[in-house]
Amino acid sequence: MSGMLLEVNGISVSFDGFKAINNLSFNIGPAELRAIIGPNGAGKTTFMDIVTGKTRPDAGDVIWGDKNISLLKKSESDIARLGIGRKFQKPTVFEDQSVRDNLTMALKNKRGPFDVLFYKSNGPDNEKVESIAGEIGLADHLEQRAGDLSHGQKQWLEIGMLLAQDPQLLLVDEPAAGMTGPERDQTVRLLREMAKTRAVVVVEHDMEFIRNLGCKVTVLHEGSVLAEGSIDHVTENKNVIDVYLGR
Repeated sequence: MSGMLLEVNGISVSFDGFKAINNLSFNIGPAELRAIIGPNGAGKTTFMDIVTGKTRPDAGDVIWGDKNISLLKKSESDIARLGIGRKFQKPTVFEDQSVRDNLTMALKNKRGPFDVLFYKSNGPDNEKVESIAGEIGLADHLEQRAGDLSHGQKQWLEIGMLLAQDPQLLLVDEPAAGMTGPERDQTVRLLREMAKTRAVVVVEHDMEFIRNLGCKVTVLHEGSVLAEGSIDHVTENKNVIDVYLGR
């Protein structure tokens, strides 16, 4: 594994004859910020679907952690419990509940019906919730109704709900979409801080946002890696310009 957290080995998958992923291979380190870009249909979403167990590839393997666990043999819930969290583009929070309640419900506690029914907040849980709220910039909004937050704040709350699960890898889909300039800047800071202690993979179209992340970039095209490296390296690549940036 060479110290890698996630190893994608030669995965391919087709839908109705269309090859969405074509012999895709790359690795993610244990505390790494990585951006994935590419034109529509490049395989970005399908890649995340495969890693999280939503889609099974026709070939290849996805290996997780220092125990070399194949994720292809695991269910979506098993994969989440192993430490992989995914944030979709549209935030899904409990809008009628407070920020505090949203984060508390997301904590990594027992999930049985009686556990949920008779749950009582406690000191360690409250400390964890307040710590996460501080990390995502919502410490002053803990008692606010989640539905009254701005779009950007809802995105941060959903990230916080994933952090409550203590993931080792966080897959984040287009976090900058719909955000104001200051919200995008704060999201860059949040993602960079998170990547100090866990792997964070960001799928995004906003090239300025990607540049501000200052991380390694993987460019997908037709389900394969077209180029990889710094933002300057990939944006100067003729093939990347032809199939993506030039459009």
